[in-house]
Amino acid sequence: MNTNSKIISSIKLFRTSPHPCSYKENQRAATVFVDPDLAIDKSLNSKLSDLGYRRSGAHLYRPDCDFCSACISCRVPVDFYHFKRSQQRILTNNKDLEVVETNDLTCDESFSLYERYINNRHADGDMYPATPEQFEAFIKTKTVDTRFYLFYRDTKLLAVSVTDVLEHGLSAVYTFFDPAEPKRSLGIHSVLHQVNKAKEFGLPYLFLGYWIKNCKKMEYKSLFRPMEMLVDGNWILVK
Repeated sequence: MNTNSKIISSIKLFRTSPHPCSYKENQRAATVFVDPDLAIDKSLNSKLSDLGYRRSGAHLYRPDCDFCSACISCRVPVDFYHFKRSQQRILTNNKDLEVVETNDLTCDESFSLYERYINNRHADGDMYPATPEQFEAFIKTKTVDTRFYLFYRDTKLLAVSVTDVLEHGLSAVYTFFDPAEPKRSLGIHSVLHQVNKAKEFGLPYLFLGYWIKNCKKMEYKSLFRPMEMLVDGNWILVK
């Protein structure tokens, strides 16, 4: 048993009842999450990320479905990653943006942006409609190692990335952006920005969460190859 597995064996875990899957039609999903009374520090977040867990607000979780294993954890080994031509164009198209890094999300316009994003891009999901309470619990709840990257054009907020700093990488927790700016590809741009930040910090990985084959909402993650995928407990390089 490796060190990370030993840590898991000493942590109290809880499992949800089966519920409708957010990504696959007519399927039931279940989730395992870490004891909510346990403080999420960098060490715990890092070790559980290695085992395929993700942070959502105050919770660390992973899928634990009875009849499906479609959710695959993925991460970008940033030292081996080179921007493709299309990604270079996205960076060029967004050169006019100013990025502000902060430890807390306090700007008034951030919820308005989040609300427009959820209600426009995810009206078919379980996060619709966006509410202030949901925003507080899911977006603003953080760890001591969370960073918020705010992308501005002049004084207008166009995107926000929620990012956790781990011992061996960055974790792209969530990004929301202005749905009225499709030509900017702000979602892709935010990932590219986090790849650059991981390199700047001297960290080897950017964790992107779960990828599901043939899932339209997850397709963008396939653009960031080479990447590593967690298969049967081992990180496998996929080119």
